[in-house]
This record gives sequence, structure tokens and C-alpha cells, in this order.
Amino acid sequence: MSAASGAFGRLVIDQLLAQCPADRVVAAVRNPQGAADLAARGVRVRLGDYDDPATLRTAFKGADRLLLISSPELEPSRRAGQHQAAIDAARTAGVGAIIYTSFLGADTQDQGVTAAHHATERTLFASGLPHTLLRHPYYSEAFLNAGLRAAVTSGELASGTGGRGINTVFRSELAEAAARVLTEDCHLGRAYDFTGNLWTYGQLAHTLSRISGRPVVHRDRRGRAPGAQGWLEEQVRAGALERQTDDLQHVLGHPVATLDQAVTAILTQPAPPAASPAPE
Repeated sequence: MSAASGAFGRLVIDQLLAQCPADRVVAAVRNPQGAADLAARGVRVRLGDYDDPATLRTAFKGADRLLLISSPELEPSRRAGQHQAAIDAARTAGVGAIIYTSFLGADTQDQGVTAAHHATERTLFASGLPHTLLRHPYYSEAFLNAGLRAAVTSGELASGTGGRGINTVFRSELAEAAARVLTEDCHLGRAYDFTGNLWTYGQLAHTLSRISGRPVVHRDRRGRAPGAQGWLEEQVRAGALERQTDDLQHVLGHPVATLDQAVTAILTQPAPPAASPAPE
């Protein structure tokens, strides 16, 4: 597994360790010292730097399947180049198959957030290696998090989404799906478009009210939110986050978390660390 010491990679490792011996799990990381906790659990930790193909070839040696977790690099051409280096290293190392964490729409869109993923999917097809594509949506944690407690306190939940629906999935559910694809034999050659349950901010305000017992009203923000939040809300208003499939439920073998379940967890449990909106 590449980029294994990130938040998503660690969740996948947790899932794998519940299913197979630790010495069968290899974590390729840029900084092995920072993954000492994984080594202490019996995971084989190896140096594997996206910017150093030689380390990738060594890290991937002997791997039957590789979970290629997309690089955290934001510049599309550099990110795509890192992924190509990893795919080339996997082929040289004799990796049997690659499972790649892509992004929804990467099969048809080659601009913006999907640019590097689109290029990587094309590289995988051209490589001739058996592979599976896991196209992720935005993380639920970026929207459904401890910050919602402020809305309960104030009685108001603001957004600039225009009432349009949002498809998100919790990172833990995507990690469970990745572990299943890694350990099951029925997924090679597939491209999965993972989506969660569609929800709106109006529904979220109603759910917050019902579960907290305190009235929360949704207000549609007129002005553009600053920074990335403003861009993301524009995507929601355009309907870009409303896609729905049953792929994730099919792979998991059970339904994904509902809005009620998410809000209940937020209001009754300690908040998890903040997450970036896009998958790692």
C-alpha cells in the first residue's frame, strides 16, 4: 500500500489487520520513522517515496496487490507524474494487480480536481496491469463534523448550496471498501463509482433540530463563501455532487451511513480530526 501513513491509509490498514496476519500487510511510506506505530503492530513498513522511483520498486517487491492511494500533491501534472512512477515501479516489481483510489468523474473529465486522476486512469489502462478503480466522492467529514454543534448553539445553519443535493461518504466506509477489494477476488477489471446517500443542508438542519431537541433553521447564503468553501458550494449549486450509484453498498455488503446516524455520532461523541474535502 502506498501513502500508507496518511489518515485514509491507516484506516485501510485497520481493516486489513482485522482480516489477515499483520506480516502480510506492507506499508510504503515516505517517512518510515513516522510509521513506527504500524511497525509495532507487525505491519512491514518500507520506504516508498513518490518522488523516488527506486524506493517504490523496492517497496512494492513481492506484492500480490497494491493499493495505490493517490498522492497528496495538488499540482495535477506533478501528481499524475508521481502516479505514473508508482505504476511503472509496480510493473517492474512484478505486482500482480493495482487498486487505485480515483475520483468521481475521472473517467470523463480531465480538468480541475479530476485532472490527475483522469491521467492516472489512462496510464493504468495503458500499463496492461490488472487493476480496479475506486472512484471516491468528497469526504463526509468535510461537511458533517463537530462544527455543526455551533449551528445547534446558534439555531442557524448557513450554506450557499441553493438547496441542491450533496453526495459524500465517510472515509472509514471508503477504507472498508478498499480493504474488501484488496482481499476479495471478484473486483479485478472493475471501475466503481462510490457514492453515499444524497442529502441537502435543509435536511441537515431538520435532522440537527430533531436529534438535538433544539430548533435549527437553514439559511441560504447569498454571498460567496471565502476560499475553497465558496468553490465547493458552487459545485453543489451546479448539481455536480448529486450523482448516485449502488456501487459502494454492493462492495460493502451493507448500507452506507445515513444522515441520522452521522448527526447522532457528531452530537454524542468526541469529534474526529478535521478532514480535507477531497479524498487523499
